[in-house]
Amino acid sequence: MTAARADRPSLKARLATGERLHGALLRLPSETLVEMAGVAGLDYVVIDCEHGPADMTVLQHHMTAAAAHGIDVLVRVGTSEPALALRCLDLGAAGLIHPHVDTVQDARRAVAAAHYPPVGTRGFATYSRAGRFGTVAAADHVAASRDTLMVAMIETERACAAAGEIVATPGVDAVLVGPADLAADCGFPGQDVIDGLVATAHRATREAGRAVMTIVPGTAGARAAERAGARLVLYNMTHILMDTFRSLAGPGPAEGDGGTG
Repeated sequence: MTAARADRPSLKARLATGERLHGALLRLPSETLVEMAGVAGLDYVVIDCEHGPADMTVLQHHMTAAAAHGIDVLVRVGTSEPALALRCLDLGAAGLIHPHVDTVQDARRAVAAAHYPPVGTRGFATYSRAGRFGTVAAADHVAASRDTLMVAMIETERACAAAGEIVATPGVDAVLVGPADLAADCGFPGQDVIDGLVATAHRATREAGRAVMTIVPGTAGARAAERAGARLVLYNMTHILMDTFRSLAGPGPAEGDGGTG
């Protein structure tokens, strides 16, 4: 969270007022996609530094493009990467998504990486991009940092069982269930098993007053997620782009068709 964004509500503040927010998950480095998401009117983008590149220079370019178009950036870091979390926040990320939060201890470590003392252990600096290169007063910088959104990813059967404790951890604002990792952890059972575990984690999240984030493959999935109570709807752009390319490719020319050449 950067103090430069004090002129508009943060994602965390908007969630607190009951808004439903829509974003795009970007695994392909492209400032243009960030700009397009902003122009289209989405609320946020997620830059995936777990399954995508984690180059800080490229990430800063994405942050700059997002700021120019008034769209917030969440960054998915890798498992137990407080140093990467620090750099992402110093660049001005509105929040972090922490994968593989299996226990209360994992949740506490994720919260600690996202916040300054006494809440957390984030190293303090105002000369970063988030601090407007040293032009923001320390008190204002700390105040802005309290709006950092912290999303815990639940991706194992063990984590689903501990979901109630995880979401009750102070500083956890939202939960994202990773269905692919969850299926792998369970040995790829039937979809009904996965759906039951996801429902358990989502129910615990809503009961704790936290927001549910759901990854969806398109608008139909988004509507279903909204009906189920998702507050953070996240479009999987790789899925959407591949579906679009496949539809454009279409069937080959009919036999005997000489084409248009």
